[in-house]
Amino acid sequence: MLDKQAAENFCVHQIREPHELDDAPTQKRTLIAYIDIDTQDGKKQRVYIASDKDFMQRVSKLFLEEDESDEDTLKDMTLETANLIIGSAKVIAEETTKEPFTIGTPHFEKIGEFNFPVDNVKTIKIGNDELTIAIKKIDA
Repeated sequence: MLDKQAAENFCVHQIREPHELDDAPTQKRTLIAYIDIDTQDGKKQRVYIASDKDFMQRVSKLFLEEDESDEDTLKDMTLETANLIIGSAKVIAEETTKEPFTIGTPHFEKIGEFNFPVDNVKTIKIGNDELTIAIKKIDA
């Protein structure tokens, strides 16, 4: 459902640095946010964004020009990154033959290990920095 293209677009067009993709979730301590999405056929899914501190600091430097952001700012950047990536996936879905969906409000989950059961996962790596995007189907 959530096209990996949206995450790659974020790396290419926002961060502008080379990246790699991995099929396993990050094992690092992360800032975790999620957005629930609803497909047109009534299916619900939760999309998680789990980023290590260094990846999110990279985003904060890019958008806020802060070399060392505090924890609250990094949480806000995690929510904004979720909005940007999942919003991009929504546009991609609308422009292609893929199933369109609506997105909810982002929620900050926790700082800690990404240990949620999920159906699909991809991790973007830029140097040693990692951002995991994972999807879990929700029973409606």
